[in-house]
Amino acid sequence: MANTLDPMDLKQIISLHLDGFSNRKIGSSLGISRNTINIYMKLFAGSDYSLKELLLFDNTALSELFSSHTTLDVQRHNELMLYFEGVNKARNHPGFTFLYHYQHYVESAKNPYSYTQFLEHYRRKYAKEKGSMKLEHEAGKEMFIDFAGKKLHITDKNTGEIIPVEVFVAILPNSHYTYVEACFTQKRCDLIACCACALNFYGGVPMAIVSDNLKSAVTRASKYEAEINRTFKDFARHYNCVINPTRGYSPQDKALAENAVHLTYQRIYYPLREMTFFSLPDLNLEIRKLLKSYNNLLFKRKEASRTELFQSVERAYLKPLPLTPYELKDYRKAKVQKMGYVYFSPDKSYYSVPYRFIGKETCIHYTKDMIEVYYHNERIALHQRDGAKGSYVTNTAHLSSTHKYYSDWNPEFFKRKAAPHGAYVLSCIEKILTSQEYPEIGYKRAMGVIQLHRAYGSERLNNACKRALEGEATSYGHIKNILSNNMDKASLFYQDMEQTKAHIPVHPNIRGAAAYK
Repeated sequence: MANTLDPMDLKQIISLHLDGFSNRKIGSSLGISRNTINIYMKLFAGSDYSLKELLLFDNTALSELFSSHTTLDVQRHNELMLYFEGVNKARNHPGFTFLYHYQHYVESAKNPYSYTQFLEHYRRKYAKEKGSMKLEHEAGKEMFIDFAGKKLHITDKNTGEIIPVEVFVAILPNSHYTYVEACFTQKRCDLIACCACALNFYGGVPMAIVSDNLKSAVTRASKYEAEINRTFKDFARHYNCVINPTRGYSPQDKALAENAVHLTYQRIYYPLREMTFFSLPDLNLEIRKLLKSYNNLLFKRKEASRTELFQSVERAYLKPLPLTPYELKDYRKAKVQKMGYVYFSPDKSYYSVPYRFIGKETCIHYTKDMIEVYYHNERIALHQRDGAKGSYVTNTAHLSSTHKYYSDWNPEFFKRKAAPHGAYVLSCIEKILTSQEYPEIGYKRAMGVIQLHRAYGSERLNNACKRALEGEATSYGHIKNILSNNMDKASLFYQDMEQTKAHIPVHPNIRGAAAYK
């Protein structure tokens, strides 16, 4: 089955190539076939851009430039690797021959390799399994990480409860320079925070971080091609390195990390055994003191300490740290609603996107401060995160013309709309807006009153509002009744209101109010 590489993987291929890795080593580090690396390197070379320029491209542009599919059949290769496990178990039986097993393989495989390739793949897989050897680790190439099996503890000051905490261990295999930190869990956020602290402690970045198959680091474990957690992969991209998980059930792949954990028990756990700590920062402060002494201990054979080996050799081979620290990023899927917003479930809030994406499935990338909305690797919206539940965060540029019109509704908007139709219309609108506790209800009634000018004209509307104000009945329904029943045209009403003389004629036999005092 054909595969398309993620844009993040393309950038890591370019970075490793610029660091001097061969195509074979790049494929081994990223868990990608060497043939696939060869194909993409040819595509990079045939483009109009240099490798450094390609690194500056965003994910969408990079995907458009290199959208071709690889020709590697991963299923075929995995099928052969699984078959080799049975072959290797039978290796010591009398009468064993590779040709016998190859014939069985040809009968069972859909698309078998040739006999020459069959033997070559077998020798690559099992060439070093007959014995062990001392591995020479290149300076600045890898950082091994692991969590200790045994835990340390802190004590709750108020309740006296003893709280177990995890212990993270990192080691640079060339100098054996070690970093140790206590954290609350092995979850993704704590793992990434510890890795970032380790890189800051070293003052640089290795080419690869080697982890075991932690759930917080690996989404799907595999003996041949593990699937890295997306956030952890993004962390590696930020620090310009790669994640290289070890094979399952193969502790020898990170033997130095396992050994560093055992030495941590001796040099750090044991001195802390009778101490009580009431907070994680206090515990880590004491760990740092013991760690400094541990790294300064002399190796008998090398006649130098871990610190000296790191400072004199390995530090120079580490890549520089990025200018900004990594901010933990998480992801949520969301469909754009009809009103042009996506629902962000962690905060139960809504964020606008361009209205043309209504009905589309999007991916929300979020940190503690920012919200980014992506559609097919293209960022379509960027917002400051609002932690208030039920809030609507709007960028007016995202709205359609109709939505923009409604988003402008406020008291000043309606006063500007009412003023051209007369002073009484304006007064009426002001009274409607101030009489409602819920503003949106008043907005609808005010718009209804203003729209009456289309059917009756501004002059009649102003007269109707005048009569409504005198009668202290300024509702939309009352004003509409005045206009529809032509009550605004009743001249007697206005004459009576405007006359200053009394309605009752003067007569000597008619007594006024003064006669009854």
